[in-house]
Amino acid sequence: MIERRYVMFPNVLEVARKLIRERVREGETVVDATMGNGNDTLFLAQLVKENGKVIAFDIQPLAIEKTKERLEREGVADWVEMKLASHEEIEKLEGSAGAIMFNLGYLPGGDKEITTQAASTIRAIQSGLNVLRPGGIMTVMIYWGHAAGEVEKDAVESFCHELSQLEFLVLKYQYINQQNQAPFLLAIERRSL
Repeated sequence: MIERRYVMFPNVLEVARKLIRERVREGETVVDATMGNGNDTLFLAQLVKENGKVIAFDIQPLAIEKTKERLEREGVADWVEMKLASHEEIEKLEGSAGAIMFNLGYLPGGDKEITTQAASTIRAIQSGLNVLRPGGIMTVMIYWGHAAGEVEKDAVESFCHELSQLEFLVLKYQYINQQNQAPFLLAIERRSL
């Protein structure tokens, strides 16, 4: 008898990481635009390895503290530059980035009143697209189940709809039958011209 194995769709975070793994090369520069607890920072550091560089942004000292501990514990802190600054600072990056990751919303385990905001997020996404290399990818995880979340979600989606299809491809990955404003992924790839 043949055993059937049921395979579920990957969750939004798994899809984001798969898309990044397929495009990022060891040794290049990548960005975690919203450091949080350091999950994506660690993922990116393990991906680019010691010859690469991760630049990670957050406006909360708690995020820097938690991420630093985690990176040191995993032995990857030497190639991560953590910045206590807004993700809008991406535009100051020297050179280009192979990938940029965003997780919108609030810091899990932190103050839920401190959230990403539509206006600064749009500026940060635009700044990131300016430094994204051809063939590079930006992932934007949209957690919109909080007060500012729906406004931010609408602004980001509108911005992405206006991107030139000659320069960028935009993918939306979302479960449409989930309750409670389930998070979804927008992935923006800079086309190789």
